[in-house]
Amino acid sequence: MLHVERLAGPPGRPGRLALLHGFTQSAAAWAPVAARLAADGREVVAPDLPGHGRSALVETDLWGAADAVADAVGPATYVGYSMGGRVLLHLAVARPEVVQGLVLVSTSAGIDDHAERAARRTADDALAGRVEREGVEAFVRWWLTLPLFATLHADAAAVDARLGGSAAGLASSLRLAGAGTQEPLWHRLAEVRAPALVVAGALDAVYAGRAARLVASLGGAAQLVVLDGCGHACHLERPDAFVAALRGWLAADHTATPTARSTPNASTS
Repeated sequence: MLHVERLAGPPGRPGRLALLHGFTQSAAAWAPVAARLAADGREVVAPDLPGHGRSALVETDLWGAADAVADAVGPATYVGYSMGGRVLLHLAVARPEVVQGLVLVSTSAGIDDHAERAARRTADDALAGRVEREGVEAFVRWWLTLPLFATLHADAAAVDARLGGSAAGLASSLRLAGAGTQEPLWHRLAEVRAPALVVAGALDAVYAGRAARLVASLGGAAQLVVLDGCGHACHLERPDAFVAALRGWLAADHTATPTARSTPNASTS
């Protein structure tokens, strides 16, 4: 059973938002976004995903994570960042009855190439060994020095909020739910009928490209927003811009656009 935090709003309010964090994080990582959403009156909840935070003892793959999230959270509009976005794609395919909408932030639907995926699986296993040897704090501090997070300010990275889990939990997440073990879902995205918002940072060229591909591949209404001046963790680097884009999308009438559409030059300032 996953631990779930209520971050904002009274319980049971319509329009519930569920926020799925990235690797090494926990529900606490969403605090800057939840604080900005608090005035909206929506209920905002966030689970600690398998292997993380107070769900560190939960060991499962991405399909199992999707089931665990569906059982713990229930119907909601889901927002997933990076690893959380990959969980969300599995949730949208496997348990569509609980996904009222999906917001994918810096997300990929998987690695197509078999050799590249195998290499990533080997790399993920090496990372798992590293966190087991070094412990959570040393691993997290090293992890945040990777080029992927070059534009993420130290305050926004919230290192202390990433230290509540366990080395064994992070290692199991890498081995069971890392990108190297993920079955590519690109061919299944047309099954998704919930409205979707896809968000990426303009300075993260790789994931901005994947975001455009997600929009083109998703069934139903899909919209792309690229946030200027930020990278992979765009929702933490520019939380005001991210929340503004999210609010605008939540307020829109998605029934008016029944097929996917891409706006690759869209930005929020």
